[in-house]
Amino acid sequence: MISEQTATTFRSPNISRSFSKLDLLENMKLHVSEAGEGQAFMVASALKENNAAEAARASYARIAEVLQDSGMAIVHERIFGSRSVESEVLAARSAALNAWNLSDCGPLTYIHGNPPWGQGFAGFIIHAVAAEECWTIRDGNIPCGRGWKRNNTTFIVLQNIQGSDDLSSHPHLASPIKGEGVAKPQQARRMLDHAERILRENNTSYNSVVRTWFYLADILDWYPAFNKVRSEKYGEFGIMPGPQDRSLLLPASTGISGETLAGSACTMDLIAVIGQDSSKPVVKQLSNTEQLDAFRYGSAFSRGALIKDSDVTILQVSGTAAIDGKGKSMCANDFRGQVNATLEKVEALMDQAGAGLKDITAATIFVKRPEYAVMFREMARERGLEEFPAVCIVADVCRDELLFEIDAEAAVGKKGSRIQGFEGSKERIKEQGPRCQGFKGSRE
Repeated sequence: MISEQTATTFRSPNISRSFSKLDLLENMKLHVSEAGEGQAFMVASALKENNAAEAARASYARIAEVLQDSGMAIVHERIFGSRSVESEVLAARSAALNAWNLSDCGPLTYIHGNPPWGQGFAGFIIHAVAAEECWTIRDGNIPCGRGWKRNNTTFIVLQNIQGSDDLSSHPHLASPIKGEGVAKPQQARRMLDHAERILRENNTSYNSVVRTWFYLADILDWYPAFNKVRSEKYGEFGIMPGPQDRSLLLPASTGISGETLAGSACTMDLIAVIGQDSSKPVVKQLSNTEQLDAFRYGSAFSRGALIKDSDVTILQVSGTAAIDGKGKSMCANDFRGQVNATLEKVEALMDQAGAGLKDITAATIFVKRPEYAVMFREMARERGLEEFPAVCIVADVCRDELLFEIDAEAAVGKKGSRIQGFEGSKERIKEQGPRCQGFKGSRE
């Protein structure tokens, strides 16, 4: 079934005017970074243990007010937290969005990952735009992505794509899609086929994909098998490089431990960029001079991707860990050594776009042990990154000996950046608002 596409017209953005309204929250930090005209990344990160429902509701209330003031809509949304708080976090999200006349029924990906203190809400990462047109992509009756037009180019995000044929329910609500009983590699194959089918129903294909995120349950048990499936499917899609190929078509990517309420072995998000060659942004997949190309040791992704538009360049930084120029893990049993090595690799990649760590607008930090989170924050401060816009969760990286990984999105040539710290009051949130009727101004 072809995805429903309902156009939405948005007001001119006015992000700066709304920042004065982002007052304090307890134990949370909210970062809102402009990324060109009518585009922003929004990160809520938990600093320490919190009441999950209160933290989520207050954070989403501030974001909802920014969205309302700026005329922006959410086009990509990832939430990170424990399985035990998912229902209360999603309920708090709904209440906060509805209170500002915004729909809570858009697609999202909730990744089960514990914050460093144990059970709870770790935060969220949102990409929002005020676009020429914006619509919801559906697979059957399930919202599974957003599409929008910006500077005559179409962008598509697909979210929470899994490997099941059962589309009887919304992916992030009760009675979820079930993945039990199907071998993990088979689920991965179905997941990639599922994504390709939805893309083709929306007049494009996997060849337009520039960035992917893969969240794999029990990653250490089957990452080689996942890589084998991905390489085979990418060969079928025509994007797997040959021995003599100099052009790189593989998407930037993250492959990390993560689970969903559905019980699936894997889920994925992606970004595709579609347009005529004359008007399409320059898209370039990146290698890193400090690391071996990952596909050369069996992981089919590029180290990063540049999306260069007329007013801003978005740099997608793939999941990066302490892996050297020969594909070997570095700094065994040395967390600080791995962090320093990893950030040096990221800096080398970002330098190709004339960017640095301070240009990062959204990031995810994955640490193998809870105590490493504090160590990372100390190291970030030492690098002048006191206000680093990142969500931190405890998760296995793709190799057992790796203790740290980071992925990121950065904006170069952006209009400006605003950061708000939250430590204190809990403003009363409006109690009423409509449900499931689309973003204000839409005909959904």
